[in-house]
Amino acid sequence: MEFEAVIGLEIHIELNCATKLFCDCPNNPGDEPNVNTCPVCLWFPGASPRLSRAALEKAALLCLGLNAEIQPVSAFDQKVYYYPDLPKGYQLSQAHLPLSRGGWIDITDEDGRAKRLRVHHIHMEEDVAKLVHEMEGRKPVSLVDFNRAGAPLVEIVTQPDFRSPHHAMEFLKALRSQVRNVGSSECSMENGTMRVDANISIRPKGTSQMNTKVEVKNMNSVRHVGDAIAYEISRQSAAVQAGEKIVLHTRLWDPEKKVTTPMRAKFEGPCVPDPCVPVIKLSGAEIEALRARLPEMPAVRAERFVKQYGLSAEEASYLSTDAEVAVYFENLIKEGVAARTAMHWLTTQLIPAVKDKRQELTQTSVTPARFAALLKMLACDEINANAAREVLTHLFDSEESPEVIVRAKGFKQVSDRGEIDSLIDKVLGEQPAAIDDFKNGQGKALGFLIGQVMQASGGKANPKIIREVLAKKLGSA
Repeated sequence: MEFEAVIGLEIHIELNCATKLFCDCPNNPGDEPNVNTCPVCLWFPGASPRLSRAALEKAALLCLGLNAEIQPVSAFDQKVYYYPDLPKGYQLSQAHLPLSRGGWIDITDEDGRAKRLRVHHIHMEEDVAKLVHEMEGRKPVSLVDFNRAGAPLVEIVTQPDFRSPHHAMEFLKALRSQVRNVGSSECSMENGTMRVDANISIRPKGTSQMNTKVEVKNMNSVRHVGDAIAYEISRQSAAVQAGEKIVLHTRLWDPEKKVTTPMRAKFEGPCVPDPCVPVIKLSGAEIEALRARLPEMPAVRAERFVKQYGLSAEEASYLSTDAEVAVYFENLIKEGVAARTAMHWLTTQLIPAVKDKRQELTQTSVTPARFAALLKMLACDEINANAAREVLTHLFDSEESPEVIVRAKGFKQVSDRGEIDSLIDKVLGEQPAAIDDFKNGQGKALGFLIGQVMQASGGKANPKIIREVLAKKLGSA
């Protein structure tokens, strides 16, 4: 029997607010343990939570950026369960009246076709404390760090529209790009500001039945999500074919062994309306004012790049995914660099160099103005591509302009035809075998001779003139 997967995701995203969701404590979970606490986030009796307006706005912008419909009325509930990271016995979440409903993200499936993956709803909630398990001598000890308690979260609950690991991975990549673009979160799975749970079930292919699902937690990269889903599809398929029953429970992903392992039975505690946090009411005018604050979204920007700059859909999508890259690209164009030159040198030279130096594009000393000056020297044949790459490395370590670096390091391109003519005659006299190869139809011989002339010039000769003069000499030889 052939099976197909039915997959839905639950994604927790930490909002990059200055304070926690219901108090004024700094939202810095990575600080020294238990320094960012107060009676509210320590859940002392009588402490009254107060919803952060900044968190509400960032959450609403995130919802709008995912094409969701903000609800005019939303409210917090007490999600009841008992665990050491939640000593008050409940978590403030939005179980019954979420902040938004609907929404979608468009991806490209394995066959290159567009596929829309839907969002069911998005709700706000507070994060819980962090449990730290250590050994004190031979005795295991569990400690609680309340810095994270009360941190502002949104949970994105998708529809079960996913059918493969590819769908899930592409959805997460697009989600991360769009949320970062809105500015509501860094969405770093490695740093814990984005956490993903996957609900996976299987059914006979071609049917519409919904079967028992298994939830997989503890995945801290997009690749791990894909691997965990692939493993779980295989595990469940084998179990069903062997006559075993799939039981509702939670599993963990082990990235080293590349398997899921049982964690606990699935438990859903009751959710009751919270009497302390007032109902959230947003008017149509307030929602539209928030919508007006949305930046240009990646898909819209990519479409504009294709029309405005003549890029391919793939090139435009790559440049549009990261807002910082897109802004840098357009700043290069404003400085007078041709769009295709800007795209090529930004993606193949500058971005890899910035990553190698572990810098951020917005913080590197290679500003758009300095990089544009370098590229304009290349376009005017003042330097060649090899020299441009050399100058780029110096731009990271020097505040001098590209023009000054070119003069100081002697990178200026040799375009004097008489000088190049002499270099070519010298190389041709030393390489009679390459001349014979060229005459016998071996095209690689021309490239070899050009390389030899470039080497003879110390890498400074203009390759366009070399090719032109060399081809003329070989044609008449």
